[in-house]
Amino acid sequence: MSQTAETRIEYRGVTKRFPGQGEGAAVTAVRDVHLAVRSGEVVSLIGPSGCGKSTLLNMGSGLYLPTEGEVFVDGMIVDGPNAHVAFMLQKDLLLPWRSIRENVELGLEIRHVGKAERRERALYLLDKCRLTRFVDHYPHQLSGGMRQRAALARTLAVDPSVLLMDEPFSALDAQTKMVLQQDLARTLAEEGKTAVFITHDLVESVALSDRIFVMSQRPGTIIREIPVDIPDRDRPMERRQHAKVGDYVRELMSLLHINEHANDEEV
Repeated sequence: MSQTAETRIEYRGVTKRFPGQGEGAAVTAVRDVHLAVRSGEVVSLIGPSGCGKSTLLNMGSGLYLPTEGEVFVDGMIVDGPNAHVAFMLQKDLLLPWRSIRENVELGLEIRHVGKAERRERALYLLDKCRLTRFVDHYPHQLSGGMRQRAALARTLAVDPSVLLMDEPFSALDAQTKMVLQQDLARTLAEEGKTAVFITHDLVESVALSDRIFVMSQRPGTIIREIPVDIPDRDRPMERRQHAKVGDYVRELMSLLHINEHANDEEV
């Protein structure tokens, strides 16, 4: 099937069911999801816990296959683990025995990129992530925010078409989170990257996104697409102060209110 050239990742009528435990019935995590993300776009997925947001990311990466429907990345159907996407998670998962530079180089090393080339790429990205002074440090020597910046550099090092980001800042304090949001937004804009971002922070979703997709409770489906009509997506601290932010947050709260009794178990 063909796609428009500008579409990076697309879910077409995607449903995912997991087998029930024992004699239990199968669990439908997401149902009939249609979602397309254009090149260079950042979109957020929000919804109640357990609505299948992480399941969608796992299908985008090829870790899960849809029960029904199809997922495409760069026009190619996703039928297994996909080298065109990269994950960034709440936990940085840096290897403690490798320096920060060596951690950033890991994906390139796995892909058999030459030593000089992967070192050059790692140093370039660590500079963009404001970690030049710490390239030879080890993870335990860095703060939580610095470790997440290193994780972002590692994610970008393999030059993915799409970044799949599952609440990467939720474990950080509020001040550090805002600094990291600024770093992320600037870097994504400069690198022209496409990202799908899961968050439970409604202001964060407005500050970072071109569009916000709101999901229902399980089985999750898209109930609303909200374009964010605020300038300067690469400057989320300024976006946070915009007069429209409150209106967007109220709309999101209203949409999520009908699902406030959703199951708390994330699929």
